[in-house]
Amino acid sequence: MEEKKFDLNSIIGFVLIFGILLYMMWQQKPTPEELEEQEKQAQIEADKKEDVETAKDSTKVTTAEDFSAVQPGDSTRLADLKNKLGAFAYSSTLPSATDAYTTVQTDVLDLKFSNKGGFLSEVVLKEFVDYDSIPIALIQDGNTSFNINFQTSDNRILNTEDKYFQPTVTKNGENTVVSMRFKASESQFLEYRYELKPDNYMIDFSIRSEGLSNVINSSQEINLDWSLKAFRHDQSITYENRYTRLTYMHEEDKIDKLAQMSDDEELITDARWLSYRQHFFSSILVTDKPFKNATIATKDLVQDEEVDTVFTKEFSSKLPLTFTNGDANNNFQLYFGPTDSKVLKQYDYDLEESIPFGWGIFGWINKALFIPLFAFLSGFLPYGIAIIVMTVLIKLMMSFVQYKQFLSQAKMKVLKPELDAIRAKYKDNKMKAQQETMALQNKAGASPLAGCLPGLIQLPVFYALFMFFPTAFDLRQKSFLWADDLSSYDAIAELPFNIPFYGDHVSLFPILAAIAIFFYMKMTTGQQMASQPTQEGMPDMSKMMKYMIYFSPILMLVFFNQYASGLSLYYFISNLISIGIMLVIKNYILDEDKIHAQIQVNKAKPKKQNKFQKRMADMMEQAEQQKQAQQKRKKK
Repeated sequence: MEEKKFDLNSIIGFVLIFGILLYMMWQQKPTPEELEEQEKQAQIEADKKEDVETAKDSTKVTTAEDFSAVQPGDSTRLADLKNKLGAFAYSSTLPSATDAYTTVQTDVLDLKFSNKGGFLSEVVLKEFVDYDSIPIALIQDGNTSFNINFQTSDNRILNTEDKYFQPTVTKNGENTVVSMRFKASESQFLEYRYELKPDNYMIDFSIRSEGLSNVINSSQEINLDWSLKAFRHDQSITYENRYTRLTYMHEEDKIDKLAQMSDDEELITDARWLSYRQHFFSSILVTDKPFKNATIATKDLVQDEEVDTVFTKEFSSKLPLTFTNGDANNNFQLYFGPTDSKVLKQYDYDLEESIPFGWGIFGWINKALFIPLFAFLSGFLPYGIAIIVMTVLIKLMMSFVQYKQFLSQAKMKVLKPELDAIRAKYKDNKMKAQQETMALQNKAGASPLAGCLPGLIQLPVFYALFMFFPTAFDLRQKSFLWADDLSSYDAIAELPFNIPFYGDHVSLFPILAAIAIFFYMKMTTGQQMASQPTQEGMPDMSKMMKYMIYFSPILMLVFFNQYASGLSLYYFISNLISIGIMLVIKNYILDEDKIHAQIQVNKAKPKKQNKFQKRMADMMEQAEQQKQAQQKRKKK
């Protein structure tokens, strides 16, 4: 028998063959792109099978055998069954209705429409960037949901955000028309129609349907649900979140809004438009027929202002749609753009009222005076210089108020010795002392109210400007001196820690404004204290006024550290000018000797009391008589 020998060459040959086979198998392995395509095809086939199973459960017209005979690729047979059933859920089987996007551009907008759901999946404003130089996106990365949920005639619930729409892009003159159709057949569909105009932030938008009267159960309420998470765009989270708010117009042009810094929900009636305002940018839905009843809500997403965040607030609305005989015809307009009064005024819906200019007279002052004035000045001056010039003009216009206040304080200062003497004389009879005090002030033409009333005139102007600067879109990303952005804080130093209420940085304009306020209050408070007569309780009042000298600058320093540097610049310049006006009035206009002489002349003249003064004197006289009568009864 022949002895078997170990054949090394054979072993090497087998190893080489095995290696070649492994190499060939590795070469034939699909690429990641091929694997992704296979997964997409598998998902499409699964969706088709799911639709067939849905139709099996929902129909009594065809048999199970009819559907089981339909192969995944047999689109002709499946289309026949769909037409026969009017099965609205089949739009995902259309060849063009896949999970893709339709991109359209205008002069000012970059838009991306999602075939799944048919709504905008991306809205980018081409002309603006955020604090980090990233283009402003109002919609992106799934931060919005736009859905119509309705009941079919066979009692199934459908949500459009889960369905695929067939896109078409056409031209209507210079306008671009994007149609997104959720189809049951060529003659049965729900359509979102968008018409985009060149160089325009407003999009004509309509929701209509055709041939669905036998599909949609229009006896049930059909709602449009629209939610949006507002991206952070400003440097200061605190500041931006304060002015990010859901605003709406309803009930004969009445403007209302949800809570500013907390969660809120409200049922509203006759709403004409809703604004999802993100401080300097807005997403607005306008309807041609007011929503009779709508539920709106806002949720604050900033849990910790010390931690960086992507979103500030989440807005949501449940809006009723009108379906007549099963078909819809609802017309809207969508605005995606800056919260700029000049831009919003171009549209005939009072959209500029969504900007918080202030209520009543405060808003009127802003719209009628400060906005036009600043627009004029900033048209030929740098924005920081425009703020300074506007502040100077306002302070000069209001200088007569300071003059009246200072004159009143000067008169009270001259009368102080006489008023102190009256209080000392009638120290045991406060009512009599008050009567004599009022009589002396009336004769001399000096009254504490004469100084208070002019001060009240300044309050509307003060508050109007406080509302103007945070909403002035023109200040956004405009630099001045060390401030890179007059609509944000002017940090000159970053802190390695966060101070509660103050922040993690140091802003310079609030420091300068606080110093100016300190010296101004020291001057005015000292003048007031010098003019106040000595009386019981006065030491405590004096102490409180001394505290205010320090308290007001500290408030300015702390709370305005996060605010717009343009607002702090205004307060700094305003208080500097006020100090200058006071010095001029005190040293060059008012003369205490002349004031004293004039008071003596006034005291010598017979002074006729007005009705209010006479009524007050009578009341005090009656009170004095009653007091004397009570004292006599006690003695008896």
